[in-house]
Amino acid sequence: MVSKAYVVGAYQTKLEALARRPDIELSVIVPPAWKGPEGVTVLERRHLTGYQLIVSPIRFNGHFHIHYYPELGRWLRRLRPDIVHLDEEPYNLATYLGLRAAKQQGARTVFFTWQNLYRLYPWPFRALEQASFRLSDGALAGNEDAGRVLRRKGYRRPIAVIPQFGVVPEQFAPHPGRLAGAPLRVGYAGRLVPEKGVDILLDALAGLARPWRAIVAGGGPEEGRLRAQAEQLGIAERIEFAGRLPSAAMPAFFAGLDVLVLPSRRRPNWVEQFGRVLIEAMAAGVVVVGSACGEIPRVIGDAGLVFTDGDVLALRAHLERLAGDEALWGRLAQAGRQRVLEHFTQERVAQQTYSVYQSLGSAAFSGDFSVV
Repeated sequence: MVSKAYVVGAYQTKLEALARRPDIELSVIVPPAWKGPEGVTVLERRHLTGYQLIVSPIRFNGHFHIHYYPELGRWLRRLRPDIVHLDEEPYNLATYLGLRAAKQQGARTVFFTWQNLYRLYPWPFRALEQASFRLSDGALAGNEDAGRVLRRKGYRRPIAVIPQFGVVPEQFAPHPGRLAGAPLRVGYAGRLVPEKGVDILLDALAGLARPWRAIVAGGGPEEGRLRAQAEQLGIAERIEFAGRLPSAAMPAFFAGLDVLVLPSRRRPNWVEQFGRVLIEAMAAGVVVVGSACGEIPRVIGDAGLVFTDGDVLALRAHLERLAGDEALWGRLAQAGRQRVLEHFTQERVAQQTYSVYQSLGSAAFSGDFSVV
């Protein structure tokens, strides 16, 4: 597997779960660090049991579409894998170069995509995408819409819809329950950018009639504007801007919340692709409230509350209900954790991914893992 995502320690639990499957020898190639929108994430060595973690240089670090691994071909010649999993979008240079190198070694190949909007890319990315389609034996789509986009673009190989990551529920202690009469503790975690809609959350909080406190975890270009908005609304003293938190700190973050809000808003070139923070919060027994943007309603299902993106009054009404109805809060908290146990654990995601590997590795492979 080749993936920049596994520089994050929490995500490595999926690799351990994969490595526990029978008849699999797993090697994972990662960069020493990745320059993401929120800053540089240096490789976290947290969950390394059962597989080989290979740190390989990366060129054009921080550039999603043109980064690549100059030593990948050498590593594939040394490892001689049966299957190569490029954990990247098909229009990225790293994906095309990785698939090409894998085919030169006779390996079967699969890539991953989150892209849930139909977009035609300019040259050379459109050409890279079509070349990746031809070089791959299958695809993993992180959501159903991403699978449909692949089909609309003419991809005819097998597709399996599997989230990129789940959670380890044991890492998140179930919420002990709300204290009667205590302020509602509301949180947000993620990038501070316009499409994430944190300004909508602040407007909703400003009009709440019941006591509340809030914590905003994350960083980004909107932080200054959001702090100024909180001051203007007269709520700055009740909001903590905690900055970007490492993955290991998230269980403690959720332990301090009653409600997690993901108020994303649709943009012409973006809709929410999953919302991992939702399943982490649900695993911790925190009630989730999300907008109807992209994949959010499918992730929440009936285990939380959903509002039309951008609708401040609807979000405020949901928070008012949760602050005043402890029985509703309790039912949703329990339903959220149960939904994660049934659908979104790392063990489940690893097993689904392993099933794809088994199909690809079969001498009689005929593409029977398609679910789109």
